[in-house]
Amino acid sequence: MFDELATKLDGALKKLRQRGVLTEPMIREGLREVRRVLLEADVNFQVTRAFLGRVQERALGEAVMKAVSPGQQIVKIVHDELARLFGDGPSTLAIRGRGTSVILMVGLQGSGKTTTAAKLARRLGRAGATPMLAACDLQRPAAIEQLETLGRQVGVPVVAGEFGGDPVAAALRARELAAEGGHSVLIVDTAGRLQIDAKLMEELGRIRDAVEPVEILLVADAMTGQEAVTIAEGFDQALGITGVVMTKMDGDARGGAALSIRGVTGKPIKLIGVGEGIDDLDAADPERLAGRILQMGDVVGLVERAQGAMDTEEQARLQEKVMGKGSGRFTLEDFLVAMRQVQRMGPLEQLLKLIPGAGRMSIPAANLDPKRFKHVEAIILSMTPEERRRPELLNSSRKVRIAKGSGRPVAEVNRLLKQFKEMQGFLKQMRGMMGGMGGMPGAPFAS
Repeated sequence: MFDELATKLDGALKKLRQRGVLTEPMIREGLREVRRVLLEADVNFQVTRAFLGRVQERALGEAVMKAVSPGQQIVKIVHDELARLFGDGPSTLAIRGRGTSVILMVGLQGSGKTTTAAKLARRLGRAGATPMLAACDLQRPAAIEQLETLGRQVGVPVVAGEFGGDPVAAALRARELAAEGGHSVLIVDTAGRLQIDAKLMEELGRIRDAVEPVEILLVADAMTGQEAVTIAEGFDQALGITGVVMTKMDGDARGGAALSIRGVTGKPIKLIGVGEGIDDLDAADPERLAGRILQMGDVVGLVERAQGAMDTEEQARLQEKVMGKGSGRFTLEDFLVAMRQVQRMGPLEQLLKLIPGAGRMSIPAANLDPKRFKHVEAIILSMTPEERRRPELLNSSRKVRIAKGSGRPVAEVNRLLKQFKEMQGFLKQMRGMMGGMGGMPGAPFAS
């Protein structure tokens, strides 16, 4: 997300960040480079000009020029103003405390509207809501089937209209069923077109008037660049959207649309799609998004992913073993469980970007290849349960058997065992440092 923009902006700010003293000409020159980067990222020209005007005004202020590290102060100002482009603070969904809140999903065909509706249902369900999905795109046969399939995947009931039927009647029926079933949220998936037309807007307007949604969310494809801003303006003028969901932010999008939409339309980005997985929908927190762009990481986002992906019971059991509070030692079976939980959090490349400072680290692409997880998994699964619990049993003949069973070279088996032994040593050392909190050092981790 924002990869290209983040890299180029980091390069533009690097000279300013490293200087102990900054003069006015240096600041102006640095901001000219920032301007070039933003325009190349397809940020709206007027938004860029207003943004740089605010940054320059603050950067040339007396308080900044007298700072100990003016270069770092400039970066802080850019961060604050980037956050301001996204909004004045985190935007929440206007869910009512009582009754059924209706969320209307609108957008052009191919923007990811149906998938996003299911992702939103999943997100709201995990937050304690009881969502229901309504399939009201009755022009495209696959849309109804797609939403029903996604509904089963996320465990959310789907009310579907008939193909070729009246979407307004289908939406009204869905609202009645949601109210009768005690569902707190109804998410209505609507039809899209290849482009904005009067017939589409008239249909969406009738659905809006019939179900009275608390939110009208435009699903916009970040890959369309500035066209996404034009689309947002069109939908807002016709329907009065309350917010935007940016999809495909994990692709090759340059980021300009996300930075421009609020500045042009005044409507906040409320959610962002960061992957194809059903859990890959994040809240659009301005501070955190600005931090990602400036490669400062997003620790809150990392924690949220961990909470959503990791099994609580398994996590507690692993923690007990790591800290020496449980019986037995940390084994290759435990290592496999931990590795699978990390995998559920998403691609390693994405996770590293959420760690402060990791975005600037030069990590070989091969080390981030998800195939390496599969290779390690194959090696461990080729061992017997006893071998996983006691890797010291693995002699040469056993290693050859494991290599053949996993389809990996013996050298790779040896490398895994060496790394695991080093991990055991690290855990042993950590327990020693914890002292009384972890029990007697070394007990369950003896190799």
